[in-house]
Amino acid sequence: MRAVVFERYGELAGVREVPDPGPAPGGVVVRVEATGLCRSDWHGWMGHDPDIVLPHVPGHELAGVVEAVGPAVTAWQPGDRVTVPFVCACGSCADCAAGQHQVCASQTQPGFTHWGSFAEYVALDHADVNLVAVPEDVSFATAAGLGCRFATAFRAVIARGRVAPGEWVAVHGCGGVGLSAVMIAAAAGARVIAVDTAPGALELARAFGAAACVNAADAGPGGTAGAVRELSGGGAHLSLDALGSPATAAASVAGLRRRGRHVQVGLLPAAAGPAVLPMDRVIGWELEVLGSHGMAAHAYPPMLELVRSGTLRPDLLVTSLIGLEAAPAALAAMGSVVGAGVTVILPSSP
Repeated sequence: MRAVVFERYGELAGVREVPDPGPAPGGVVVRVEATGLCRSDWHGWMGHDPDIVLPHVPGHELAGVVEAVGPAVTAWQPGDRVTVPFVCACGSCADCAAGQHQVCASQTQPGFTHWGSFAEYVALDHADVNLVAVPEDVSFATAAGLGCRFATAFRAVIARGRVAPGEWVAVHGCGGVGLSAVMIAAAAGARVIAVDTAPGALELARAFGAAACVNAADAGPGGTAGAVRELSGGGAHLSLDALGSPATAAASVAGLRRRGRHVQVGLLPAAAGPAVLPMDRVIGWELEVLGSHGMAAHAYPPMLELVRSGTLRPDLLVTSLIGLEAAPAALAAMGSVVGAGVTVILPSSP
């Protein structure tokens, strides 16, 4: 098969032919029809993830068609349209037994613990636990983002953030996760303040339902936290760091009102340095500081129903479609080029 492969961290990847994967006894091989280009992939390419072994094929947001199944798989067969959470759970540990697959201690992640979906085919583990059926009326390009960015934002806003109608919600960072969070929070009836440095990203945030936008590059002496507090009349009820940096994490907490809730969604790699949060305010104002790490496959149906009904429109997040040959340069550019929306790779395209 053709795949995007990098041999060294931070050096441009290339497209080459590598052996086709085979299914594990309880796993499947999926023919990749679409795969999202995510900032997490960039972190992996930069060497920020200790699980990656070189040479490596990145990619963890995917949708496609089951090509082959292992002998222990009972729920899936070749030809099924599927997607998968970026956390593939084992299905048998204590956390999985409690339904918390997204924090499975024995999890695998395509594109991190093993070769991923920037390829024509990808192997996925524990298929009966992790695969999600993609409805015929949902395109592969739309479904690709459901495995990471959109599902992650959905759980962060709805389950972890416990958003309520009429609340003020601040979203720091309007990349794929952040724009998804804006759309989801607005659909839930919240008043959303979008924060970013890219005018194009803020324009999309407004189109997806943001009530106000803050350009962090010119937020004034009070910074983005001060701007959020002013716009919301005292601070956000819920705030999300969807970028993942010490500065945005601290600003997210500082922009909350009393008894507000911060949800950390963006990755905070060690290379970025420690995130120093105002813990005195966390104590004095009884703030909640929460983490959110993807969403288990069994939790997808309510989200998919909102997608099918048109209440949520993840298809609108997709602003660029590229082939495998363009993927190495696009991956490298994520560290320096400010984009708007989501880029999706179509491995079968020339």
